[in-house]
Amino acid sequence: MFQPKNTEQQLRWLCACYFFFFSILGVMVPYLGVFFDSRGFNAQEIGFLLAILMGTRIIAPNLWAIVADRTGMRSELIKIGAGAAAVSYLSFFYDGSLTYLAISLAIYTFFWNAILAQLEVITLETLGENATRYGAIRSWGSVGYIVLVVGGGFAIGHWGPQILPYIGMALFIGMLASALPLPANRAKVEKEVKRQPIAFNKAVIWFLISAMLLQMSAGPFYGFFVLYLKQAGYTEAVAGIFVALGVVAEIIMFMYAPKLLGRFGVKFLLFISIALTAVRWLLLAFGVDSLVWLSLSQVLHAFTFGLTHAASIQFVHKHFDISRRSQGQALYASLSFGVGGALGTWLCGIIWGDGTGAVTTWVFAAFCAVLSMIAVLFIPSSKPEISREMSTA
Repeated sequence: MFQPKNTEQQLRWLCACYFFFFSILGVMVPYLGVFFDSRGFNAQEIGFLLAILMGTRIIAPNLWAIVADRTGMRSELIKIGAGAAAVSYLSFFYDGSLTYLAISLAIYTFFWNAILAQLEVITLETLGENATRYGAIRSWGSVGYIVLVVGGGFAIGHWGPQILPYIGMALFIGMLASALPLPANRAKVEKEVKRQPIAFNKAVIWFLISAMLLQMSAGPFYGFFVLYLKQAGYTEAVAGIFVALGVVAEIIMFMYAPKLLGRFGVKFLLFISIALTAVRWLLLAFGVDSLVWLSLSQVLHAFTFGLTHAASIQFVHKHFDISRRSQGQALYASLSFGVGGALGTWLCGIIWGDGTGAVTTWVFAAFCAVLSMIAVLFIPSSKPEISREMSTA
């Protein structure tokens, strides 16, 4: 009854899945720090809790990817993950101790973080030769992020941070409802052929190192951006608008990413995007009091996430064969957003201290971005199919 009748209908449900997945992220990333702050936790404790959110990306996507690649069950795992995340999220309503919240976060984010890698694989395989449409499909996630980051800011400003669990619960239910109609079309798995281990060639290794360092640089943005703006005198609602500005820039970049990748290639654009990311963090460190510099720093989110993500997804898709794509996407997510994001958020919580180290956290972020940029230089140059597939006619 819930089966989509054609590819276009399936793509619409995938758009909805992206919308709700990143809507949840739009509540978690900017406002969890504010939520934990309202419950009396200090910066080190907040950094520790937010590191758990990032840290479950290290284990969950890889475990689920192994199952997906061996069984061909991808949409089924998305449904299981969405359902389990919604049920376990109920534990977040209880006003517990640091240990209790750490366990609650670990459980429901384990299931939630396992979803995205499977979404990416299903989307790219559904699109097939029309991979240039990936940006349009993925941009619905950006739309969801914008809606919730702006709406969440106003909601918290009106009802206080304690409204956050209720918003989150509604979004987890929406994620489950969007996943249920996805067809259970299992990918074909060649059982007779001996499965070869993932080939960690020079290109893949340096790409993963760069991705991890880039996400480390985003640690203060993931955990402390709204608190940083509050410290500078802005309200949660205004902070939400600034976050949304960055995502709007990201959506526009997704529209142009195929042509840019087709013309300039992945390596060059990764280098430029990461260089601009370093500039972005320095603008936040020393220009937060200026609306002009603050706005420019958010516009650069088009490069920090938009262009780097589009290039990275295609890099992984082309460097792993069909029997390893789930594991390839999961490996990218776990090492970059998982290891990198967790380390960056945890270290920034320590550097932040009582707020006097706020500027230093952004300088640290810029330093990590520079290291990420250097790592890109070690990726061997090639003439990949990536750019050809991403280019438009």
